[in-house]
Amino acid sequence: MTDRALAVVRAGALTTVQDLGRPGHAHLGVPRSGALDRPAADLVNRLTGNPSGAAVLETTLDGCALRPRSDVTVAVAGAPCRVRVDGRPAAWCAPLRVPAGALLDIGPALTGVRTYVGVGGGVAVERVLGSRSTDLLSGLGPPPLTDGTVLPLGRPTGVHARVDVAPQPAPPAELVLRVTLGPREDWFTPQALGTFVSRPYRVSSASNRIGLRTEGPALERARAGELPSEGMVLGAVQVPPDGRPVVFLADHPTTGGYPVIAVVRAADLPAAAQAAPGTPVRFLAVRRR
Repeated sequence: MTDRALAVVRAGALTTVQDLGRPGHAHLGVPRSGALDRPAADLVNRLTGNPSGAAVLETTLDGCALRPRSDVTVAVAGAPCRVRVDGRPAAWCAPLRVPAGALLDIGPALTGVRTYVGVGGGVAVERVLGSRSTDLLSGLGPPPLTDGTVLPLGRPTGVHARVDVAPQPAPPAELVLRVTLGPREDWFTPQALGTFVSRPYRVSSASNRIGLRTEGPALERARAGELPSEGMVLGAVQVPPDGRPVVFLADHPTTGGYPVIAVVRAADLPAAAQAAPGTPVRFLAVRRR
């Protein structure tokens, strides 16, 4: 019987299993989780013939190395990187056949942060609350990969894409995040609101799957004290006591007591997933719909 599995030879700094996440459980304190760069995850699934909900691998900065136990079709997208099979250069952002026992090496990100690896049939770890995603905040789902981990694979259900290379946007040289102000913009001075939407920030190296942290001018509050904990949403821009905005990403807490000055448009969040530390950030206010 064919062994449908991937052995992890090099796990990298942080490689996790991700799919579309587990929405609908915030009332239980469970974040949505899921792939931070959803378009890149969808692309590797399309290239390998998987449905959009199939689980993929999300690597962070320095890639990973894998050895399939049977012949597989893979695709690598997201942050551009060098791909090699048994030491030979291989295609990036295109379907790639990897023989059983060959070493698939996903190199460090050349630009951007997160690279996605899709495999025909998808990664078939056990679902938790309907999702195979690793959630770093709650600890649900499979733990981050370690050297020697063996991941089961599903059976391919579709035919991989017939393309040489699929187009994909480059990671941002400057991150522009469209925001709708509120619901707690009245907790900040008029000067702070002007600073928020006019002054540049930079992505902090302390950013992670929970939130994109920024470095830049502190935002002054108009009110003292703290809010009672209230619900938090994906893309919420929370301002902690140091005054530097934090953009909540997929593993964000479901409640929080720091005021939310604005919410980022969902369409802009994939670019935030690929913004490397030091990337300039601008918040652009748009009208409420």
